[in-house]
Amino acid sequence: QVQLVESGGGLVQAGGPLRLSCADSGRALSRYATGWFRQVPGKERDFVAAISRSGRIKYYADSVKDRFSISRDNAKNTVYLQMNSLKLEDMAVYYCAARDTSNPGSVSDTSDSYGYWGQGTQVTVSS
Repeated sequence: QVQLVESGGGLVQAGGPLRLSCADSGRALSRYATGWFRQVPGKERDFVAAISRSGRIKYYADSVKDRFSISRDNAKNTVYLQMNSLKLEDMAVYYCAARDTSNPGSVSDTSDSYGYWGQGTQVTVSS
């Protein structure tokens, strides 16, 4: 079973980079499509990026396209979110999520389609 743990969050200046990691202690993540979502207090959880089980298909929210990059290392059961040129509006709790799918090329931006979630990691952007 997938057990997701995010890491890499922290404080960063606007314009700077940060890389989040999502590791699966259950060592099964290679069989799941994965996504990153983010949430600020009082608002809904928003889609950020998704990657297919194979890693060949990637999909991004318009707000992060060209700044963020999602990748995965199935041998390490880990998914990454490289965030560059961070903006104040990127500040949120970032969650990693996994979804069971038989389609190696499937990606999803819908949080309801993900059955497994990590505990979240805080990203704070200072001006």
